[in-house]
Amino acid sequence: MPERSPSTDRESPVGKPVIRGDPDLTGQRADEAVEFDPEDAESLELAARTVRQFSENTAGADDNVFMLRGAAACAALVRGEGSYKAAAERAGGDATVSFIRKWSRVHDLPRSVRIHVAKGEIAPTAAKHIARLSGKARLLLAWAALDHDLTVREIRAVASGTNEGTSVEQALADVGYRLGELTVTVDVDAYCELRRQAALDAASPSEVVSEALASELGDGP
Repeated sequence: MPERSPSTDRESPVGKPVIRGDPDLTGQRADEAVEFDPEDAESLELAARTVRQFSENTAGADDNVFMLRGAAACAALVRGEGSYKAAAERAGGDATVSFIRKWSRVHDLPRSVRIHVAKGEIAPTAAKHIARLSGKARLLLAWAALDHDLTVREIRAVASGTNEGTSVEQALADVGYRLGELTVTVDVDAYCELRRQAALDAASPSEVVSEALASELGDGP
């Protein structure tokens, strides 16, 4: 069976509360999650009201679930109206084309990244910059943000550099970090075997781990 590359975009339907409806991630009841159906007129009207409120309300800036709900409403409204401009016109208020585009992109991030947003490990404002990238670059920046506890300003700088043609690896190096570097803890037996195998292979522990992970995980499920 051919290997699949890891998803770098949303795979679930637009507006569906896959992450927001998971109480293990958000701490909320699943039935509290609002679904926005871009094919349903009543749901689309709710999305328009939600986008307007989202654009004008800063009270929920620290509430990741609130932000993800706003992003979902933006994406559903764009899908239902057919364009960012039409979505902005319908929402009104402070909901500009730029605002709706940025948050729609957050909704489009793959589940593996949105999970960390919901858990508060990646700030929604940082996710906006990660979502500016496409393909594998957005995954690399997301993981680097977690591994190095990058600030929003640093994430924005890396995203900008990458969009200007610099590799993610170099853009990270420009702000003082190394791509692929993280600290892990393993049990004592695994640690002993790792060191033993590295010595026999005349390799570093990092090389042994990388080879083992490549063999076990491939390009991802």
